[in-house]
Parts: sequence; C-alpha cells; structure tokens
Amino acid sequence: MEKMKAVGLYKHLPIDQKESLVDLEIEKPRPSNRDLLVRVEAIGVNPVDYKIRMSNGEEHDEPKILGWDVSGVVEATGPDCTIFKPGDEVYYAGDITRQGGNSEFHLIDERIVGKKPKSLSFAQSAALPLTTITAYEALFDRLNIHPEPGQNEGKSILIIGAAGGVGSIATQLAKRAGLTVIGTASRPETVKWAKEFGADHTINHYHEFAPQLKDLGIPSVDYIFCLNATGKHWAGMAEVISPQGKICSIVETNEPVNITLLQSKSATFVWELMFTRPMFQTEDMIKQHQLLNEVADLIDDKVIQTTLNKQLSPINAENLKEAHRMLESGSSIGKIVLEKFE
Repeated sequence: MEKMKAVGLYKHLPIDQKESLVDLEIEKPRPSNRDLLVRVEAIGVNPVDYKIRMSNGEEHDEPKILGWDVSGVVEATGPDCTIFKPGDEVYYAGDITRQGGNSEFHLIDERIVGKKPKSLSFAQSAALPLTTITAYEALFDRLNIHPEPGQNEGKSILIIGAAGGVGSIATQLAKRAGLTVIGTASRPETVKWAKEFGADHTINHYHEFAPQLKDLGIPSVDYIFCLNATGKHWAGMAEVISPQGKICSIVETNEPVNITLLQSKSATFVWELMFTRPMFQTEDMIKQHQLLNEVADLIDDKVIQTTLNKQLSPINAENLKEAHRMLESGSSIGKIVLEKFE
C-alpha cells in the first residue's frame, strides 16, 4: 500500500494548539469515475481553511485534510475522464464535501479543474482558483454583470475588502468589464495594493460609505460585492445601492439583517459560495472548468495578474500553522501560498 505525506487534523482546535494541524502519512488514493489524481506542487490558504479548522470541536477517527487551492500535475485519470490526461498542468479549488488538497496527491473531479496558466509558476497559480471562481461567479453569475468590456459604461461597483484574496481578483475582473471600481481599504499598504490591481477609488470601510462616495461624486453604486462583515455593513450597503441595484456577499452573518431596507429600491441581495456547484453536483458544474480556463488565458495575455503576496516552503504543519495565523490576524493582503512537500 503506497503512502503519501499530508497535513491534517483529528480535532478542531485553535491554531496555537499543538494538534491543530499535524504532519501525516496516509494512503495514496486512486482515481475512479471522472476523478483526476493530481500531484500537488503548491497550495493556497483561504479563510475557509481556518473556519473549518476551528469549527465545532468534533473529533475524527480518520484525519480531516483541509486546503481548497491547488496547482499541480495530473498523475493519473479515472476511466470516465475526457478533459485531461497524465502530465497536464492544472489548477483548481476543489470540493468542500471531499478531502482537501493539503497532501502530496489529491483526487478531484475534472469538471471543476482548469488548465494552469502557462506564464505562471505553480505557486503563482495556486494563489488563484478559489478566489477566481468566487469573484467570477459573484460578478457574472450572481450580479449578472456583462463580462465583456464596453457593456458596462457608466456603471459602478463597490468592493468591500478590495485588498484581500477575493477582492484582488474581483477588482481586476470588474475593471476589465468596464466598471468604475471603488474598493474599500483602511491602511496605506492596502490602499496601494487595491489601486495597483485596478481600483479607480478607495474608501475606508471603518467609516460610513455614503459621505465618502459623495465626496467622490458617486452618490450611489450599481453593484456591491461584500467580502467582509455582512451584518456590520448591511445598513451602509442598503443606503448606497442604486435603485434596482444588486448586492452580493460571500460572508455569513450570525445576526439578522433587515431586508426591508432594500424594498423601496427594489434592490437584489444574493449569496455566492463557490462550493455550491460541486457540493450539489449541479448540471452546470463544468462552468468552473470553463471559467478557470478563461482566466488562465487572460493571465497569459497579461490582462490579469496573480494575487500571490506571501510564499512559504515546504508544505508542512508548521508552515501551514503560520499561514493560518496570518489569515486569522485579519490584516493579510493578497494570497498566501505554500510550495513543495519534502
């Protein structure tokens, strides 16, 4: 029985606990159906990782593997695969109902896998899949923004949390689509980052939105993409959304929000969760394969750039703990990536 290295957990614990993440040696899986077996070269870290790690205190008999950003090389394919072959370089975010990618080899349904951008390294590519799918689906599926330049003249979007992983790619996609992009950022370094990635303006999310937008000559916005504290920003979003405008959030809220605030404007609110398609095996789940390929082409054409900002090596429990700490601090900019098992 062939073994492989991985990083996982048996208990859901705070990151300062020794067993919060542990180095493992587990059985190497074999692909079936439409699964690819991918040799993992680099992994990205996202808030979903630490949220699941801390989740509910339950214990597992078998290790739980986290990690929903992977770039690597196809090692083998299941008998029903038609898109990829061994040797193909790929990147993807994965399926939250299955084991994550923090392992030397990983099984993944080929319908949610994209071709790795040719112009990027594995580490640069691993920074992108989860945030790319999230931003793309939010902008073009949930908010129904037209994806092509020239179709959104005069339209504006407020991105709350523009310097984070999702915000960094959403800003680029929204700017390419021709929108005026207002990003929120609260520190000089995050303001600089947001503007480098295409934000036309920045405002501070610790202050009221309406006066700051008014100072920019933008009394209301057509779209809002909320990447931070949905409940905290709810009243502010309702105040500045344009009549018949649309709001999308990716951040769960534990407090009730007053949706009546949107009624007079006939405004839309919609959630985005990039795991929905694989989680429910939707008929259109192959759209994640297609959009990852489209973004790979945009990257190779120098239209969009990677959002990698911090790189650690090798992939092990110690370095993953450090990545979780950085994310949990709330001050991380761009994406954190780990590369290479040793």
